[in-house]
Amino acid sequence: MRVLTTFGYVGLLRPAPGTWGSAVALGLGLLIDRFLGFPALAVAFVAVTMLGFWACGRELANRPGEDPSEIVIDEVAGQWLALMFPSAAFFSRGWDDWLPWPAWVGAFLLFRLFDIWKPWLVGRADARHDPAGVMLDDLWAGVFAGICVILGGVLYHVVLFS
Repeated sequence: MRVLTTFGYVGLLRPAPGTWGSAVALGLGLLIDRFLGFPALAVAFVAVTMLGFWACGRELANRPGEDPSEIVIDEVAGQWLALMFPSAAFFSRGWDDWLPWPAWVGAFLLFRLFDIWKPWLVGRADARHDPAGVMLDDLWAGVFAGICVILGGVLYHVVLFS
């Protein structure tokens, strides 16, 4: 169970295990997206999210109210969700190429920002103090980051090409 929740022991790296988990997830997500495509990234996201809910429930069953920093499978799910927004946009346009660097750097930085800052629904999920709260706060952070990346891309193109 520990291998799963720490995402292969990445969560044991110090300092800032959540940032390490997000960085490893970003690299792995980019490789999945590039070589297997957006559908594979979506399947990987669903699988890691389902496993994350299950594993967090098992890992935290005897530690109610805790959100240990070494549990980073939630960071992986959230980071992949943030990355799926620009990946889906590229996939829908038929572009079979690497995501432009601002898209994946933005997805990483914005995900970390929302995960640390915990605005609105991210904070509400984090306040749950149960295994679902551990996963949901990062999933909401991924949604917010993904939306911001897409909005940033749209604004960039509107300003640049209008």
